[in-house]
Amino acid sequence: MAFIATLLIILPLGYAQGFINNAHALSPNSPPSSPPLAPALFVIGDSSVDCGNHTFLGKFSRADRLPYGRDFDTRQPTGRFCNGRIPVDYLALNLGLPFVPGYHGKPDSADDLIQGVNYASAEASIILSSGSELYSSLTQQIQRATETFQQIKLSMGEEAGARLISNSIFYISIGTKDYIRYYHHNASDPQSLYLPWSFNQLLIQGLKQEIVNLYDADVRKVVVMGLGPMGCAPYYIWRYRNKPGHCVEIMNDMIVEFNLALRYTIDELGQELPDAKIIFCDAFQSSMEIIENLHRYGFSVTEEACCGFGRHRAWIACASPEMACSNASNHIWWDQFHPTDAVNAILADNIWSGLHSTICYPMNLLDMI
Repeated sequence: MAFIATLLIILPLGYAQGFINNAHALSPNSPPSSPPLAPALFVIGDSSVDCGNHTFLGKFSRADRLPYGRDFDTRQPTGRFCNGRIPVDYLALNLGLPFVPGYHGKPDSADDLIQGVNYASAEASIILSSGSELYSSLTQQIQRATETFQQIKLSMGEEAGARLISNSIFYISIGTKDYIRYYHHNASDPQSLYLPWSFNQLLIQGLKQEIVNLYDADVRKVVVMGLGPMGCAPYYIWRYRNKPGHCVEIMNDMIVEFNLALRYTIDELGQELPDAKIIFCDAFQSSMEIIENLHRYGFSVTEEACCGFGRHRAWIACASPEMACSNASNHIWWDQFHPTDAVNAILADNIWSGLHSTICYPMNLLDMI
């Protein structure tokens, strides 16, 4: 599932160049009537929070064509792997910020960065296994964020820039790509090198170090997302030929272990780093609450994607409007791996205030700010 560990710092919202230009026509990007609850939102992650950056890498997997974006504010594709909004879009609005713009090459000026940047890219992973992910790896995204901070400080002055960064929110959602690679058997893949627990620890230590790097760059407020139930995604139910109503437990069990260990690590970091507010939000818990109580949340389709072809609409990826269902709002899954806008809205509510389910520890985002 593309609910993944996500880093988030708060700044203005928008989209990648071209697709992001549509943001200017959206009411969510109009100047807020009251001061925002945080000066900026910064986002680091993978396809769970990619707002269009991946489009500019020329990769095969893309979301810049309909039916992607058909239920978005502009009714046009933006590069988001969803029919509508992603979680950080909803969180930005709650914070009183516009949609966070994507990092699409070098920003024009520091003024374009003051309310935040989204660095996420669909193929991003925690572990850099080859040069193909160099542009969008976790390490590369953190490096781009620190470059952004330097530009802000040069523009505003060291003290004012550091104050803006420390009061902003950094949102991290990444890790799904690492597990996709782990479960795709290949002699060069991580599964041949690591047992599940060792692999989990490898990912967590990588995340921990990057959070410390952000702290050293004046970041103080961080939201770290756990992974969602990848084993319930239509692609893996199709691939493992599971019976109706059964997720791939071997995958979900590993993710539950990862989330528990990550939560413990985040708790430790919060105690070790002075003045830091770091929270862990369990996307797995939020998603399973929906899957196990789908009718309560207004859903009726849990295993079949809205867009795709074949069994569970998961054999062939979403590629044309003709492959999509007529109503995505009653589906949990939009495509092979990614949830619908409706699920993203519920996840954002839980991150923000625990509206439907308490998933963030030791506090939710609203409490943090």
